[in-house]
Amino acid sequence: DDYYGGKTLDQDPVYSTQAHITYDLSKGVWFALDGTYDYGGRTKVNGVRGDDLQGNSRVGGTLALPVNRNNSVKLYASTSVYTRAGSDYTLGGVAWQLRWW
Repeated sequence: DDYYGGKTLDQDPVYSTQAHITYDLSKGVWFALDGTYDYGGRTKVNGVRGDDLQGNSRVGGTLALPVNRNNSVKLYASTSVYTRAGSDYTLGGVAWQLRWW
């Protein structure tokens, strides 16, 4: 209620949808293609709608490589396909996955 000198800021929710297609290569090795779409997040300042509606989509992939029965390494990457508002970026990473049972 105190946004830049007493103004009121409201933001709509951001909705996200994801889709994954996974292919089992062999003996715990798998690959996935991933897609994400985000929509919403429009803001209002003192009831006036901003031109900041988000409608962003990304694609990526994940490769999982088993180390042993309970551990695996995952390599992943994704990139922006369409960015209406927000950040347009590419990312990559490595993750260690531990299964407890």
